[in-house]
Amino acid sequence: MHFLGNPSRPSWLNLDVPKRKKKKRFTATKAVKSMARAAIGAPPPVQREESAKRAKKQKHKPTLGKLLAESE
Repeated sequence: MHFLGNPSRPSWLNLDVPKRKKKKRFTATKAVKSMARAAIGAPPPVQREESAKRAKKQKHKPTLGKLLAESE
């Protein structure tokens, strides 16, 4: 008789019991960064510049109406 859950499932695949939360390993980098954010504040968001490679290219040739409208 199974006391932990559904007897048709194997015991290692018991979805009824919640898993324990995994402890996070200490990292010095994260600790230093969090202390710096507390002391100085969050850094400003990065302002990206558009590069020539990432600029969107035209998908279609301009129509005759658009060409005439631009020239006037």
